[in-house]
Amino acid sequence: MEHFKKRQTTFLLQLIGVSALLFAIHAYLLHHFAKEIYFFFPVWQIYTFHFIITFVLYTIINYRYSSGKKDVFNLFMVMTFLKMVLAILFLLPLILSEVENKQPDVFNFFIPYFLFLFFEVFALTRFLQKP
Repeated sequence: MEHFKKRQTTFLLQLIGVSALLFAIHAYLLHHFAKEIYFFFPVWQIYTFHFIITFVLYTIINYRYSSGKKDVFNLFMVMTFLKMVLAILFLLPLILSEVENKQPDVFNFFIPYFLFLFFEVFALTRFLQKP
């Protein structure tokens, strides 16, 4: 369990750093290039969602790996599918709303989604490759 806590702490600090950097860049770009566009979801809600989902997914896989189950690929695939379902549920109010142009909100959500997914896969493969 010591390895679990160490990996968890390291990942949490990295996730905070990556999230803060991505949020700052995203907010800066929206402030300077999309002032006139109304977004259904504030940027902080999108990043909070991504942060929590990424941290929970990593924690579950890290715990399973630390408890002796080294084959976590199937768990990762199921959790990634669940993450997609939760993303659709998160976007459901937008999908059901009367907003005419939903494309900016969808891009506003899915660009960070894929960046967080890339970071998550990178972090998982990094610790899974270590002996």
